[in-house]
Amino acid sequence: MLDAAIKGQLKAYLEKLQRPIQLVASLDESAKAQELKNLLQDISTLSDKVSIREQGSAHYRPSFSVAGQGEPPRIEFAGIPMGHEFTSLVLALLHSGGHPPKVDAKTIEQIKAIKGRFHFEVFVSLSCHNCPDVVQAVNLLAALNPNFSATMIDGALFQSEVDKRQVMAVPSIYLNGEHFGQGRMSLEEIIAKIDTGAAERDAQALSEKDPFDVLVIGGGPAGAAAAIYSARKGIRTGVVAERFGGQVMDTVGIENFISVKATEGPKLAVALEQHVKEYDVDIINLQKASDVIPGDNPGDLVEVKLASGASLKSKSVILATGARWREMNVPGEKEYRGKGVAYCPHCDGPLFKGKRVAVIGGGNSGVEAAIDLAGIVAWVTLVEFDSKLRADAVLQRKLFSLPNVTVITEALTTEVIGDGQKVTALKYKSRNTDEIATVELEGIFVQIGLLPNTDFLKGTVQLTNRGEIEINARGETSVPGVFAAGDCTNVPYKQIIVAMGAGATASLGAFDHLIRSSAPQ
Repeated sequence: MLDAAIKGQLKAYLEKLQRPIQLVASLDESAKAQELKNLLQDISTLSDKVSIREQGSAHYRPSFSVAGQGEPPRIEFAGIPMGHEFTSLVLALLHSGGHPPKVDAKTIEQIKAIKGRFHFEVFVSLSCHNCPDVVQAVNLLAALNPNFSATMIDGALFQSEVDKRQVMAVPSIYLNGEHFGQGRMSLEEIIAKIDTGAAERDAQALSEKDPFDVLVIGGGPAGAAAAIYSARKGIRTGVVAERFGGQVMDTVGIENFISVKATEGPKLAVALEQHVKEYDVDIINLQKASDVIPGDNPGDLVEVKLASGASLKSKSVILATGARWREMNVPGEKEYRGKGVAYCPHCDGPLFKGKRVAVIGGGNSGVEAAIDLAGIVAWVTLVEFDSKLRADAVLQRKLFSLPNVTVITEALTTEVIGDGQKVTALKYKSRNTDEIATVELEGIFVQIGLLPNTDFLKGTVQLTNRGEIEINARGETSVPGVFAAGDCTNVPYKQIIVAMGAGATASLGAFDHLIRSSAPQ
């Protein structure tokens, strides 16, 4: 099951076990059950602290649980946790075996103090790069606090359960049988939703912080670069971020980041955060800015209000809020988001195996999505507003070589149709004839570009008609002391490497502003 190289790496990890653990398998007669059995046997041969019991009575088959020897199992994998979930398995083994997690002591104590009964179920696809964060978070809760238990469910293997619960996007998270959340969620986000009193305590503590010299709003590539450049100047620097890494966390393959041949978005996001933490930067995570209030006079502090109710102040501010997926804004889209309307084909594609789907958008993202989905689903219909596709020629050649793809151009999507529980069809209007047509399908993947995260800045700084922040060559906005960088601005190219350079520029601009504004008149 496992090749020699992986066995060697896993054996080294298992040497960190501080106590025996047991893997309890619940199997059936399927080929997948035999595959799972082989995996567990491979693991058990790598450490004398790992044992197997095959008489499990779990609801899901094939599945297995992980627990300290003699303890009731609280971590379960329904399916075979390979692909992106292999790391989740390794961490479950280590944490169940007493190896300390890489979490700060304050968070561990908060987890251990949570009262109640919490059973998490996380539906995943093994190709989903967002899913492991959620699985690892709930598994850690279960490892640290006996009031928690967690089950990872491979949606592709347990299709009947997916259909029963109408799961059409991953990760889908259930708590005690009720829908809890969808999409990437960090450990901190999950704790915040459970331990609601912590949010009020955090807001009060944040409001008591001393003013910053530079406060960066946003934790993506632009924000990380701005924070590093500011901290290196020796000035008091803070970063406010909804989630560190920003949209990079939703990016799968990155092959144009100079000096790095290939990487993945989540890996780059982790590297960004680790680099920022090398400096004296106050990272304020899981916080969303709701308003920026400049001072009335030159040299006054800028106030940044947060959605949590907290308020921060700084001598200068760098806006690096990035962008989000653009929506179609048609009837039915919001109602069926997560019920057939999706934005990440790589993550959610496996849930539509053998079904009919549409991809909206004929740029590189849309055509790449259609190509990937064609290898999974029964049929792909690509719908493009323009008279021709805008993707690179090499991608178009690949697309048109596929036997299960239809391309419709000069088509305006007008409505998402559903039966109340899931998507059943898509309506579009021909821009040539005004004729309305209907495509019967089960899934719609929207790939039509980005929208800047600047809604909260209307009336504060100058924005373009697209909502982008207008900046000059130094990253200055229309408001003295307020700078901006990255995909939220009017820079012509939205690229990771461009955003990083812009973040550095804005930081240098802010530092120059601080010097000039503090100089004696």
